[in-house]
Amino acid sequence: MLIVSKIIYFFITPLSWLIIALIVSFVARNKKIKRNAKLLSLIIAIFFSNTFIYKESLRMWEFNAVKKTEIKHHDVGLVLGGMFEYDNDADRLSIRRGGDRIWQAIDLYKSKKIDKICIIGKHGDVIDKGLKEAIQLKELLVSWGIPKIDIIVETESRNTNENAKFTAELMQQSYPHFDSFLLITSARHMKRAKASFENYNLEVTPFSTDQYVGKERFYTWDEFIIPSVDTFQGWFGLIKEVVGYVGYMVVY
Repeated sequence: MLIVSKIIYFFITPLSWLIIALIVSFVARNKKIKRNAKLLSLIIAIFFSNTFIYKESLRMWEFNAVKKTEIKHHDVGLVLGGMFEYDNDADRLSIRRGGDRIWQAIDLYKSKKIDKICIIGKHGDVIDKGLKEAIQLKELLVSWGIPKIDIIVETESRNTNENAKFTAELMQQSYPHFDSFLLITSARHMKRAKASFENYNLEVTPFSTDQYVGKERFYTWDEFIIPSVDTFQGWFGLIKEVVGYVGYMVVY
């Protein structure tokens, strides 16, 4: 299933669309097809590199973050993986943007908003690159002084559906006394993640992290007119979430 998802990812990224359109524009013998492929390449490049368009699309999808003070006490904070890579040369975890998930979870724990931190997931790679995220991150947090008893790990899941399925089983079998769960994941990922957990009868309260856009609009002039490579890449993450959510609704 993981390999299938990676193949699907190839076909839903704007970069793949751009490459395919450029190849067609070079190899096509039909002048109309060649011209249309060139035009399509230009449209893809302009549209998917425009930061304003991207942020407005994100605004319709992201699950807005809330202030810590607005959150009631929960037994467990469920922290979804995908936060780190593993640097085999330096033998240490290397944080990504999604690392805001664990940062916020630690803050919630220290603020007594959650009693336990549950770190979820192994890695999402087809080939093992040395990352065992939940295990390695637990070891790090314990070394920072967080009691081992307050850190729960789910160590085998490799995608969002498995995150939800394996965690629900873990809670039902090993921690049946917990009944309130705070789901901590990226604002862009929250909609799909929340649906996945609730499909396995684990009711969760969303707590979004690392949101790209907030409730208030604010743009600088360059975001309207200057193409951005980061924005082009960002579209893949958004499209992946939308396609994953729709596919999940159809399958489950």
